[in-house]
Amino acid sequence: MTMARRRSLLAAGALGTLTVGAMAIDQSPAGAGEEGAPGRPLRFKPGGCEPDLEVDWHAGWPSSKHDPEPEIQSHAADEHTIIMRQNKSVNYEAPFMFLLFGAESALLIDTGATPEPEYFPLREVVDAHIGAWLENHPREDYRLIVAHTHGHGDHKAADAQFADRPHTTVVGTGLDAVTAFYGFEDWPNTPRELDLGGRVVDLVPGPGHHASAIVFHDRWTRLLLTGDTFYPGRLYVDDWDAFSCTVDRLVAWCEEHPVSHVLGCHVEMSIQPGLDYPRGSTYQPDEAALPMRVERLQALRQAVHEVDGAPGVHKYDDFHIWYQVE
Repeated sequence: MTMARRRSLLAAGALGTLTVGAMAIDQSPAGAGEEGAPGRPLRFKPGGCEPDLEVDWHAGWPSSKHDPEPEIQSHAADEHTIIMRQNKSVNYEAPFMFLLFGAESALLIDTGATPEPEYFPLREVVDAHIGAWLENHPREDYRLIVAHTHGHGDHKAADAQFADRPHTTVVGTGLDAVTAFYGFEDWPNTPRELDLGGRVVDLVPGPGHHASAIVFHDRWTRLLLTGDTFYPGRLYVDDWDAFSCTVDRLVAWCEEHPVSHVLGCHVEMSIQPGLDYPRGSTYQPDEAALPMRVERLQALRQAVHEVDGAPGVHKYDDFHIWYQVE
């Protein structure tokens, strides 16, 4: 994707539509009702939103240099929830990122795989989304929290774009920084809560892929955001015992809390069962869908019990488990 054809971010238009590059994003309410209308108080009743996850995610281009799509694709799952994906033509990892709006703060989960704003204008896109949201819900000193599912480079590369942003906190990715910010006193045993101003997000410890990994459960949409712990792709396990406990913890969480869908941060599987795209692929024309149901998480638990810590690549229809593989 050349600088000459880089598409700039356009301004917010009327009727809640935001244009990013060539993409028009409908930000009309989906479940907010009158409580989400301008001038009315924001109330985020748990389960009050049925998120719209029907979207054709751009999965790269046969020639990355000639990819006609913008660097970041955005989709409004509802008026208060934006899902973004980095273009595979910018970085093959193509991570997903999530922007959740509460009455007092917005929460950005992950910052992608590319640091340079000229190639990956995440700050510009996020600021446009926040500006459009504030037009409908004006308030002073609105804050942004930049958080992470875990500390690998393809999820924190653009942190520096937010370092000098006013009213912004960038949470560190080391275990000490994570436990201190969220108040984990007995990591990884007890989840914590983050209140964005009426919109509460649960923070479930998720080590195994990464030592300080967190799974986010948004009570408003009932989405469970699992980062690299679980997604349609290659699940790289660093600490088997911790990973096994995390999977058990997440299944138990879903049994005790309403979860509409499970969303990870990548897609690496194709629609053909058991077939993944090679690492480094920048074009995935028949990739699997991002949203998963809780039953697939239960299938992961069964697979983890079957593998039982044996090194190797263990292939299942919807995911592969990689443990101690060079």
